[in-house]
Amino acid sequence: MTNSPPPQLDVLAIGRCGVDVYPLQVGVGLEDVQSFGKFLGGSAANVAVAAARLGNRAALISGVGDDPFGRYVRNELARLGVDNRFVATDDRYPTPVTFCEIFPPDNFPLYFYRKPSAPDLQILPEQIDADAVRGARLYWSTVTGLCEEPSRSAHFTAWQARDEHLREENAPGRAPLTVLDLDYRPMFWESPAAATKQVQRALQHVTVAVGNREECEIAVGETNPHRAAEALLDLGVELAIVKQGPRGVLGKTRHSSVTVPPNEVDVVNGLGAGDAFGGSLIHGLLHNWPLEKTLRYANAAGAIVASRLECSTAMPTAAEVAALAEQTAVEAVNV
Repeated sequence: MTNSPPPQLDVLAIGRCGVDVYPLQVGVGLEDVQSFGKFLGGSAANVAVAAARLGNRAALISGVGDDPFGRYVRNELARLGVDNRFVATDDRYPTPVTFCEIFPPDNFPLYFYRKPSAPDLQILPEQIDADAVRGARLYWSTVTGLCEEPSRSAHFTAWQARDEHLREENAPGRAPLTVLDLDYRPMFWESPAAATKQVQRALQHVTVAVGNREECEIAVGETNPHRAAEALLDLGVELAIVKQGPRGVLGKTRHSSVTVPPNEVDVVNGLGAGDAFGGSLIHGLLHNWPLEKTLRYANAAGAIVASRLECSTAMPTAAEVAALAEQTAVEAVNV
């Protein structure tokens, strides 16, 4: 009796995972916090969880330490519906821990404990499962994974693997649904210029780029949403998404441009909203939704998580996202 191969992945993400330690008191500095909650964290992990919560088969390429927190991360990924078979265990560096402070509505300082490095940045090129990368319907990467070696080389190895079938068929272009989250964290880079250099290289391999205005400035030197989107398209991206905060989100292709307003919610913790946006964006892209619907639902998912304390375990269901997104659509029509 032979084991059948695992079903095709809808989404394969690569990047950060770890433990988020969040204060259970809002509006209090860490020096005065009395109790904390422990949650699965890391942008790529959160995005994979968000996509899985919406019914997609998701997996994560990452790394954890050989420690109790590493075991927690692997177990929590599985519990939340994410395939953890590509999460390596590193015996040199501990599983990273991230603390935050919560000062609603718009101040959420983060404190990363990832020095001198983190296991998710130690993924080697030879650890990339090329068949899984090629076979995934959508492949998601983040800019943070480019900040140091060997993770940087592993990322480019994966992109090259994803494009291999096109080269074999002498087909022009890039593998579809290859997404880069422009997630720029200055504390992980020696300089903005160093980040720009690597992001420009990465943009040669992807078809979708998503980031806020500050991240677009690092990527293409533009903060104006429309000019930033045009610059991304000029680099060969097929869909550029620029988050504009209170002005909503812009999605632009070579043939269309859509701006979707934000959802009004009482913000509890803004951390994780972007990852929920990413998970819902993935869902819309996989289901070939119209751009306006895709962005409206992604905005709704982000708003829901912003109204909750935690990140990974706060990711909304498809029904929750649809309820808020369709309410927004009705209100827009009535206006």
